[in-house]
Amino acid sequence: MTIREQLEARELEYLSPYASLSSKSMGRERKEEECDIRPVYQRDRDRILHCKSFRRLKQKTQVFLLPKGDHYRTRLTHTLEVSQNARTVAKALRLNEDLAEAIALGHDLGHTPFGHAGERALNAVCPTGFRHNEQSVRVVECLEKQGEGLNLTWEVRDGIRNHKTSGTPHTLEGQIVQLSDKIAYINHDIDDAIRGGILKEEDIPWEYRSILGPTTRVRLDTMIHDVIISSMDQPEIRMSPGIREAVMGLRRFLFEHVYENPVAKGEESKAINMITNLYEYYIRHEELLPEQFRSNMEAGRASLEQTVCDYIAGMTDTYAVKKFEEYFVPESWKY
Repeated sequence: MTIREQLEARELEYLSPYASLSSKSMGRERKEEECDIRPVYQRDRDRILHCKSFRRLKQKTQVFLLPKGDHYRTRLTHTLEVSQNARTVAKALRLNEDLAEAIALGHDLGHTPFGHAGERALNAVCPTGFRHNEQSVRVVECLEKQGEGLNLTWEVRDGIRNHKTSGTPHTLEGQIVQLSDKIAYINHDIDDAIRGGILKEEDIPWEYRSILGPTTRVRLDTMIHDVIISSMDQPEIRMSPGIREAVMGLRRFLFEHVYENPVAKGEESKAINMITNLYEYYIRHEELLPEQFRSNMEAGRASLEQTVCDYIAGMTDTYAVKKFEEYFVPESWKY
């Protein structure tokens, strides 16, 4: 019996009846020989961790555009916090920790530079629209590894596609990531907003602080505990009604005071203009697209518009700025 088979047998003995067993996966689009050491979801986790799209997350905006300081979250640190939340919940509920971690690490691979400002810009100009969750699936299916994709299991791709609030994940591990994403960004965005002088702890309405806690650390602990307690031995992942109502109220507060705050988002119009201009420029000059992207288009696997979206969405903040300067700023003006 291989090490993988031993681990699969251990899952069968230990995990909850509601867990997604590695040995019962719906499989990959392209059949592969099994690893003798790692079950399928662990293997997917490793593939995501080692891919180029994952490394680029370190230079992509979470909320604050080019913040002054080293301690603000990036898309990468957000992803790691989501992963840790998901692993904690999955382990406590005896669900498949490898699957939850793989989904969490891959959920934002398709995010644009400049956070949701970049996403809105591409959504406005691309004829078919742009949604970062669908783009994340596109990254793992057909953009990574020079167009081969990562060939991940159906369960991981389903969790990535459905991690947004409007999604319906088909596994409990996917549901964990969906909630863990909200828990992570609500708490770390408050922390960053306080660090940036946009909020003070006392600004958060007492109706939410009295239920969830008086600090970011306590609120995170409250939410994670509530998900675990409310979901124990249940066929769905959920929060208790009172905690859920407070969390959604806190989320609405964040939209009003942070996500739409002119101090936090003062540079967004510039970012949107930059992405829009890059998109229009590449539509007119498709010969400037890298060979891999042109090959995809020439083989009929993607339209010009989709190809341009693929290229821009994969850029880091710094690379997008560099390309904008290259095409739109005269050399004599650069300094």
